[in-house]
Amino acid sequence: MKTIDAKKITEEVKRMVIEANYFLPRDVMEALKKARENDDWKLSQDILDKIIANANIANDEQVPMCQDTGMVVAFVKIGQEVVIENGYIEDAINEGVRQGYEEGFLRKSVVGDPLNRVNTKDNTPAVVHYEVVPGDKLTIMVAAKGFGSENMSRLKMLKPSDGIEGVKDFILETVELAGPNPCPPIVVGVGIGGTFDKVTLLAKKALMRELDKDNENPFYADLENEMLEKINALGIGPQGFGGKTTALKVSIEYYPTHIAGLPVAVNINCHATRHKEVTL
Repeated sequence: MKTIDAKKITEEVKRMVIEANYFLPRDVMEALKKARENDDWKLSQDILDKIIANANIANDEQVPMCQDTGMVVAFVKIGQEVVIENGYIEDAINEGVRQGYEEGFLRKSVVGDPLNRVNTKDNTPAVVHYEVVPGDKLTIMVAAKGFGSENMSRLKMLKPSDGIEGVKDFILETVELAGPNPCPPIVVGVGIGGTFDKVTLLAKKALMRELDKDNENPFYADLENEMLEKINALGIGPQGFGGKTTALKVSIEYYPTHIAGLPVAVNINCHATRHKEVTL
């Protein structure tokens, strides 16, 4: 058995939520630079230059790269041989969020009730997903999910007869309906299969994959690249002003499903796929 102090979890979550908001991931910066080189539309080039400059300023001055510093989503993989002492793991995560958003001067965007709309004033609670795995490791990934892009996400329960063309059409339709609202260039997370609830989690998890990594299944890797090409052919472009760079990446995750179903979810993110991970 391995024992982990809840205070250590709080410390790591606090660090990660601050760093996720200050520092653009390496793979995203590389994708932006590549897009800038490949896009020949002057306005698109200018906007991509500004996005890259903004990320560099945030990195150098250690300030948030965007005013929407997100609602925290945490993915927790906990080994079945791990014991948390001196506190409850979810309380420790939320305390890390609270401290990080206070000390990092990050905007508090969470309301305690979706209808009464009273701000919790510390950006808690986080949305926490747990997965029990073999071993004695605890892995926590935190994502700061902005809602300009989250609000453009969609779910559809397709019929099996809709097949792969139905999936493709739904992905394209979702991006086209989103237009400039999610602050393109975007990253498109797609979930296929499972159930009504599982498929949306798959789409969210897909956003956590590095942009230079394709699905390990060649069939889905080909589908990712095909959909990226089709999305960029829409011509929405950075911030909706046209060009070849509507999306930086399409990532797909899939899961077995029922013979009568074909659930599909699309979770959109702006270019700033803000996430950090630690293993204790």
